Amino acid sequence: MIQQKQVEDYIRSIVDFPQEGIIFRDVTTLFADPRGFRIAVDQLLHPYAGLRFDKVVGLEARGFILGGAVAHQLSAGFVPIRKKGKLPGAVISEAYTLEYGEAVVEVHDDAIRPGERILLVDDLLATGGTAEAGIKLVERLGGEIIGCAFIIDLPDLGGRTRLEAMGMDVHALCAFEGH
Repeated sequence: MIQQKQVEDYIRSIVDFPQEGIIFRDVTTLFADPRGFRIAVDQLLHPYAGLRFDKVVGLEARGFILGGAVAHQLSAGFVPIRKKGKLPGAVISEAYTLEYGEAVVEVHDDAIRPGERILLVDDLLATGGTAEAGIKLVERLGGEIIGCAFIIDLPDLGGRTRLEAMGMDVHALCAFEGH
């Protein structure tokens, strides 16, 4: 019997990138494979079957790739949350802490209407800082986060615990130890 590949089988691990001691989980190999990409999108949606979403929010940058595909499958709109200075027009901003500093993400101030039901999507959940900032932006605009879906969870870094402590439903397709 032929064993079917799982999502994690499509993900490449690159040792010592972007710095020594880090194992980078590269989802571009997953995205490049039509079957792998389809499996990932389908599995991201699975726990939310039958639920209504108005918009999918994707976190920069790989969350745009996933978010667009997921939004298409849900017949929902797509909203990008970008790094500071990348969106034209009026935006709201949220600062968050990184491992070595601080960053800011932004969303258009009219991208989400009060009461809209939102699915937040990204490729990787590490410390949860970027996702938390995205959640805060959505909530400031009056959106309701129904779920947070990720390809990879790095549980040792505590992101899932952080988001669940905020009351979020977190779904990840696979987990890798370490960082």
